[in-house]
Amino acid sequence: MFGSHLSIAGGLYKALLKAEEYQFQTVQVFNKSQQQWRARPLTDEDITLWRDHVKRLKFRKTVSHAGYLINVGSPKEDLWQKSLDSLVEEHERCTALGISYLVMHPGAHCGQGEEPCLRQIAKSLDILHQRLPDSKLITCLEITAGQGSCVGHRLEHLATIIDLVEQKNRLGVCLDTAHLFAAGYDFRGSKYRQFVREIEQTVGIQRIKVWHLNDSKKDLGSRVDRHDHIGEGKIGVEGFRPIVNDDAWENIPKILETPKETAPDGRDWDIGNMERLSALMSRRTRAAAGSST
Repeated sequence: MFGSHLSIAGGLYKALLKAEEYQFQTVQVFNKSQQQWRARPLTDEDITLWRDHVKRLKFRKTVSHAGYLINVGSPKEDLWQKSLDSLVEEHERCTALGISYLVMHPGAHCGQGEEPCLRQIAKSLDILHQRLPDSKLITCLEITAGQGSCVGHRLEHLATIIDLVEQKNRLGVCLDTAHLFAAGYDFRGSKYRQFVREIEQTVGIQRIKVWHLNDSKKDLGSRVDRHDHIGEGKIGVEGFRPIVNDDAWENIPKILETPKETAPDGRDWDIGNMERLSALMSRRTRAAAGSST
């Protein structure tokens, strides 16, 4: 199940049409502007168009990414409250659209330290769940590169948050290859099995709901988040082979978040990146993924 983060310019459903053009099986979007607190309310037409195209395309799982302003780990009361309210709104919008997963960066401690921040994030998620008791949406905590005061760059951080939250069944994890690599996790070649064991010993395999497949412009352990095209960065194209061939991730959305640019051959890079991933797949894996990959 492969897709990309696509633009909602001109309407949310336009991302679905672009995914169809690229022959993807899923898509990730922002359900509102990622750099603004307030959003235009969804109209009945917005919801109908999105849901109708998802049904037509037979997309079983779709993904939304929460806005970058949200920091429910903030020690500042005003920012925390705005972040929580915005997160609740994003959940409501995803529910209206029938989106499966909302990916969010856990937060940044802004000088208060990691442990208080992790507890604050867990408290925020408990409040979110109390305010939306009937929501079926899964919130996916995304591994981060660890820039600045961001938490979530260790699998143990995500495991701690999940352990502290009361309704653990409402949480998942999103693994981003560029973030993992920058945070110091090496999953390439023979090191992949050890990396999987680390997942098993912390958050658990069953908790992984979304992958972001991105190469990294920066070195292993750099703690700098810079995405690159598949095979153009420090991970290298072969670094993705074990991931795309692992049966554990067969039914999980695997999303490109690579730069939106034109490739040297004149096509959109999303097409070239997907072709590079497809070339790594075994014949059996390619057949399971669908003819589009």
